[in-house]
Amino acid sequence: SHADRPYIFTNFAPSRDGRISFNEPDALDASHVTKADPHDRWLMGLLRVRAHAILVGDNTVRLELGHIWTPEFIYPPEAAAFADLRQAEGYSPVPKLVILSLTGELDFREKRFQNPELRIILATTERGAAHAAAVNLAGQCSAAVDVLTLGEGSVDLHRLARLLYSDFGVYHLLCEGGARVFANLLDAGLVDEEFVTFCPTFVGRSPERFRPSYTEGVAWTPDNAPYSKPVSLHKAGDYLFMRTRCRYPGRNGTV
Repeated sequence: SHADRPYIFTNFAPSRDGRISFNEPDALDASHVTKADPHDRWLMGLLRVRAHAILVGDNTVRLELGHIWTPEFIYPPEAAAFADLRQAEGYSPVPKLVILSLTGELDFREKRFQNPELRIILATTERGAAHAAAVNLAGQCSAAVDVLTLGEGSVDLHRLARLLYSDFGVYHLLCEGGARVFANLLDAGLVDEEFVTFCPTFVGRSPERFRPSYTEGVAWTPDNAPYSKPVSLHKAGDYLFMRTRCRYPGRNGTV
């Protein structure tokens, strides 16, 4: 745990060759890589149970059409158990949803945002906040919406983490996407743990057909590259489930 920010853990499911999406018009979301594996979906649900809030980028919101960031949505068979566990451990019924967006260009009129128990925190820039105000984004849904302006052209992730902790009671933050959000969290030294599902599918990539990898948008050097230390590894069917702790050798001198 940390004194001034949430404990941040991530959950991704890369293909055997390290891609997280086929990025085809009819195969954009992650389920085409995971084949909706039930073990993976159960783990996603359990990790959501243990999160005060879930962080995603706006592109993930657009790609995961109709997706609802709750434990029971991703694995309905355990809905009752998930709800009981959240209640027993003192979490609110619905995790807060933190959306990272530079532009604020989102549509909250969608059905999935019409939940009065949902609290959306839009982490954005000055431009994004202006756009959100211009289109009355907060008035488009029955969820509660808070807009945080965290920079002029980019979002200050350290400030976001501190505000989530101090103002919103977020002590456990789960990041589920996408690759750029994850890479920037790593670059800021903010990821504490990874939960990685290694899928058996190969996805490939060519100059004409871009397929995002596990991290995008940040390139490290051998001296400052983040490092993940495996804690556990499990196998279920053809899938491998790894938990790691992240280390930042170029910053704190330890691995």
